[in-house]
Amino acid sequence: MSDLQLSVLIIDENRIRASIIEDGLREAGHTRVQTIYDVSEVARTITSAPPDVIVIDLENPKRDTLEHFFSLSRAVRKPIAMFVDRSDTRSIEQAVEAGVSAYVVDGLKKERVKPILDMAVSRFNAFSRLTRELEEARSALEERKIVDRAKSILMQSRGLGEPEAYALLRTTAMNQNRRLVDIAQSLITAADLLSP
Repeated sequence: MSDLQLSVLIIDENRIRASIIEDGLREAGHTRVQTIYDVSEVARTITSAPPDVIVIDLENPKRDTLEHFFSLSRAVRKPIAMFVDRSDTRSIEQAVEAGVSAYVVDGLKKERVKPILDMAVSRFNAFSRLTRELEEARSALEERKIVDRAKSILMQSRGLGEPEAYALLRTTAMNQNRRLVDIAQSLITAADLLSP
């Protein structure tokens, strides 16, 4: 999907400020733009028609309102650009922790909306890729620990060397058309059941 085909949801209680963002996006070629002015409608709107990107504009951000949007950011897992008129260090830290992709203080200008939106999408994608790679690395490490433990069980119970224990696990996995880690986990579970 190209950047201009992205569906963008603008959340702003101030109609004039929302129109600045909307105008900036439309002038940049975005056609799928929806604006909501009632914060209580956010959850329903996001559930019924999930946007690709969310732009939040808070004129006078109160701590409770910021907390609400930070929890929203954690839940929706979409790029979020947040414009605020003023901020403090704690709010910025919370925004970063919540996964807000772009947090702009006192910078709402029509011509800046498109580049900030682009940056939010780009940062979100980069962060998502890093998160996915981290999860894959953690999973691979866990699987390796399971296979190593299963090899150890075979080495002790059958008097095999490490290469032979691994080969036995691998052959069994191929014969049963299962993943090596699944065979290893089954062996560990059986050994745990049989141990006194």
